[in-house]
Amino acid sequence: MTTEVDLLVVGAGPTGLFAAYYAGFRGLSVALVDSLPEPGGQVTAMYPEKMIFDVAGFPEIRGRALVEALVEQAAQYDPLYLLGRNATDLTDVDGGLRVAVGEEESVQAGAVLVTAGIGEFSPRPLPAGQDWLGRGVVHFIPHLQEHAGRDVVVVGGGDSAFDWALALHPIARSVTLVHRRERFRAQAGMIRKVEALDVPLVTGAQIAEVRGDESGVYEVELAVGDQRKVLPAQTVVAALGFTADLGPIEAWGLKLGKRSIVVDSTMRTNRDRVYAAGDVASYEGKVKLIATGFGEAATAVNNIAVALNPDAHLFPGHSSDMS
Repeated sequence: MTTEVDLLVVGAGPTGLFAAYYAGFRGLSVALVDSLPEPGGQVTAMYPEKMIFDVAGFPEIRGRALVEALVEQAAQYDPLYLLGRNATDLTDVDGGLRVAVGEEESVQAGAVLVTAGIGEFSPRPLPAGQDWLGRGVVHFIPHLQEHAGRDVVVVGGGDSAFDWALALHPIARSVTLVHRRERFRAQAGMIRKVEALDVPLVTGAQIAEVRGDESGVYEVELAVGDQRKVLPAQTVVAALGFTADLGPIEAWGLKLGKRSIVVDSTMRTNRDRVYAAGDVASYEGKVKLIATGFGEAATAVNNIAVALNPDAHLFPGHSSDMS
């Protein structure tokens, strides 16, 4: 079965959802394909309860709430969602492109916009805690309240680790952040917020052992230099980053950077009618923020509209001016 649309968006994360809205605003029919079973991409899969601070107009917004608002915004133009499917082969056809999204299913589109984020991702394991994965050791937390009243140890030194510490501090009995280096990779502002909450920051330390019983984890032992330290813990958050690749997209003949797709100022790739936006797109001076992805999505869609119809205007005006 082949579905025909003006634009196929590959990736239903925040950038892809905003692209679907904006393409509808430009009068284009849209389908979104994503390997995950729900829209929202990495935010839904890993950080639905975390607060996001870099979306314009919101001092903070929970990941789940942001995705719900983007889905509602796009819904007014009735995009087609093809979830739980992988975009695989890309071929040129008369009038556009065809992308396989299953063994016997494909989408034929005038253009393709890749908004695949970091691509297919897998969390980096916590070596000492792999035997307890799902029994107290987690990589992300879909529902914060499940950890209310618990002692939580967050392992990592990046933004994600500090985000989890901030999110869990109001509901957990205790939160301790452990990092194997003396310096953190997280943004200075995030570090200051966690420090202001008097969350213990244990640096130069690694998890030597995770201990538990039939009910789950109950403590961790840290190796801090030549010393050992035991902390109570019913939840251990392994915020150690992710490994990722672009999967089948890497075989599309696109010019690639490091786990990214090289684009020009119109968000166009080296392949005709294939564009990219959001974290997956790269160019000199790129800043990877959700806010950046929203702007790139609008830039890509406006240029796609002209590519599909040369008589169309690159900038149609502000949506607030439209009835």
